[in-house]
Amino acid sequence: MLLVRGLVVLLLVAGAGFLIAYMLTGQKRYQALGVRLVKWTVIAALGFFAVLIVEQLATMR
Repeated sequence: MLLVRGLVVLLLVAGAGFLIAYMLTGQKRYQALGVRLVKWTVIAALGFFAVLIVEQLATMR
């Protein structure tokens, strides 16, 4: 679980790095890559945490 959280943070940092590269260079591909990476990382993280919540709810019964 700690590994997945670390991976999510690492991917968010990489997405922020692409967005910073876009701000420095003005190349649209960096913006597109950064937004896409951050979007899919957030979706994956929400899915992962949803599974954890369902797991906790299942063990409470």
